[in-house]
Amino acid sequence: MADGVKPRVKVPKTASAGEKIVIKTLISHKMESGQRKDGDGNLIPRSIINRFTCDFNGENVVDVVLEPAISTNPYLEFEAVVPESGEFKFTWYDDDGSVYEETKEIAVE
Repeated sequence: MADGVKPRVKVPKTASAGEKIVIKTLISHKMESGQRKDGDGNLIPRSIINRFTCDFNGENVVDVVLEPAISTNPYLEFEAVVPESGEFKFTWYDDDGSVYEETKEIAVE
């Protein structure tokens, strides 16, 4: 597990049935591409978040493959339609096999 990795997610607490909401995510991560060299000329091993998924009540909303050119601390913003109250589950997959998860509840009024 990489040091200092911290996921953050912003989801509205409430929405109307069928409303389109904006979801914002950010994960603190160095995102080393594997192409840079250290002070001694050795390649620094690749270490990136290579995949991000978002599910709502068990149904996939977003599935993104991230490549080495992605910036440090990747920020993703997307829209989702909320048909009912439930839970969003956000998952980030790291090259080292680590998996970072965050969940957020939303209530339909």
